[in-house]
Amino acid sequence: MRHQAIAIIGGSGFIGSHLVNALVELGKDVRIATRQRYNARHLTLLPIDVIETDVFDPVELARFVENADAVINLVGTLHGGRGTPYGPEFAKANVELPTKIVAACEGKGVHRLIHISALGADQNGPSMYLRSKGDGEKAVRASTLATTIFRPSVVFGPEDAFLNQFAFLQRIFPVIPLASPDAQFQPVFVGDVAKAIVNVLDLDAASGRSYELGGPTVYTLEQLVKYCGDVIGRHARIIRLPDALARLQALTFEIAPGEPVISRDNLDSMKVPSVLSGPLAPELGLEPASIETIAPVYLTGASPRSRFNAFRANAGR
Repeated sequence: MRHQAIAIIGGSGFIGSHLVNALVELGKDVRIATRQRYNARHLTLLPIDVIETDVFDPVELARFVENADAVINLVGTLHGGRGTPYGPEFAKANVELPTKIVAACEGKGVHRLIHISALGADQNGPSMYLRSKGDGEKAVRASTLATTIFRPSVVFGPEDAFLNQFAFLQRIFPVIPLASPDAQFQPVFVGDVAKAIVNVLDLDAASGRSYELGGPTVYTLEQLVKYCGDVIGRHARIIRLPDALARLQALTFEIAPGEPVISRDNLDSMKVPSVLSGPLAPELGLEPASIETIAPVYLTGASPRSRFNAFRANAGR
């Protein structure tokens, strides 16, 4: 079935911005929900509808999805307060919102829903993040909709908060005390995530399926930090932290102002390797890009986009 009118929740974010571009190139009618239009300013030149709304309000959410052929949910949070089985921030973004989206779609007759989860999502997982992601998946699967769930490993690309952070830290610090240096990841390029979503959007066989997404190579966290140092030509000395010191470091970041660089819950999540359990599904149509072919362009600031991002960041200060 062809889905023309696409409503995206979380469309102004990292993955969303790439997905919106891919959908527009296909001629789809795209609308995105945002709390403030300013958050989507980088998308204003595209022929899309940017709608200011509170997606956590069931009435506003139902109004947003009305007359859509498909809804794509990209919202999620990596950080939140402590709680059992997870804190309120995890509950709100990773569980309650998917539940509300399902209800809004069912109430407005929207039959197609694509939901972005995470590799390792598990209702009984070791971290609040993974448990909440698992419960969010459960809410999606329990619906009457034609659903597809994507479970990516860590996502990299020009605006990522992953490789860019490792490069930034090595530019300013001679030493990096590294928690969970042996944690495993299979990073996937943000453009490949967008392509996978687009490729199954109209695919009836993808209904009821869950797809893992990862790149061609598995790395340890320490290998990724060292690689970023190689690219920028600045090699910080890496100190491998034992678990007790790693948790103390994470606690310090948690109580400091702003979003933590790493939290105790992140450490718990990294106990589960973020790697594929098997090959990518052929219907995704992906030959995933490697970090080595993509990251050097933006980590060194060599691309026009990376220079624009730097200007935009400075202008907003």
